[in-house]
Amino acid sequence: MKIPFDSSTRRSRKLFQENTLRTTTLTGNAEAIGWVTIGTELFSLIYASGKFAEAGVSPLQILFLRYLGGFGTLLLVVARSRSPLRAYRSMRPFSHFMRAVFGASGGGALIYASANMPIVDATAIGLLYVVFVIPLGILMLGERVTRWHCIAIAACCTGAAIVMASRGAFTQFQPAYLLTAGVAVVGAVLLAFEGLMIRTLAQADRPMTVLLYVNGFGALLMALPAVVLWVPVSTETVLGFIGLGPIAVTAQYCIVQGYRLAPLSIVGPVDYTWLIFAGLIGFLFFDEQMTQGAVAGSLIIVVGGTILTRIKTAGD
Repeated sequence: MKIPFDSSTRRSRKLFQENTLRTTTLTGNAEAIGWVTIGTELFSLIYASGKFAEAGVSPLQILFLRYLGGFGTLLLVVARSRSPLRAYRSMRPFSHFMRAVFGASGGGALIYASANMPIVDATAIGLLYVVFVIPLGILMLGERVTRWHCIAIAACCTGAAIVMASRGAFTQFQPAYLLTAGVAVVGAVLLAFEGLMIRTLAQADRPMTVLLYVNGFGALLMALPAVVLWVPVSTETVLGFIGLGPIAVTAQYCIVQGYRLAPLSIVGPVDYTWLIFAGLIGFLFFDEQMTQGAVAGSLIIVVGGTILTRIKTAGD
């Protein structure tokens, strides 16, 4: 026997469903931001690797060894899972290849910039990625940006500007840096296109599939340039760069998980936390001082990220 529902009951049920959906969306946003924050922290170490390297080492050499270490790590994981490699095959191999092209070239550009100009300046230019990736999400994926998106993004931008100003970004900028700065801008554009492809591929394939393709293609793409520009380095240095592979794989996994859960307009601005981690790396390893402005700007970035966790995704 069916129990009839009056209009008030239907309204209550609809309201309950909407509240449940909103809670689920907000939880997803918060989880996505958490994943991307961890990934950004780990990638900050990788992009600063040029600073730790021996003088004259090629960024392409670093990238090749990193991808090689990452692919080897993933093959070990697959072997331990006892699943056949074909189980991770994708129907979009060319898209994975292009994502690897964008990621490898963009990452190489930023490693080059970090090694050849002040790290805070290179980081500031690299963060133009956020400026590029949100319009790409709007144009290519039909994402909509609300007023709260704009407020959160403005907070992140303001915090980033304060951090960069307090750390003297561009105060030592020299004409000799112009070419390096141009390379960093190109790197930011390439990483924005990679972010767009991560978003689409993360919706289509399993995280392990995405990681295998990007690291496999990355190692192949970087092999010849790395050999051509190879600079003799110590065995310890080679092993250190190969050791970046597991770190990169972990970072990539976090990024893919985050990009699966929320649109680019939510996860894109989280990359401004890169400045916070770059500041910590500079403080811990290069005797760069943490200023009051850097702390204040970092807190503002955190506020912007907190606002993003509270945004209900348009269309949900």
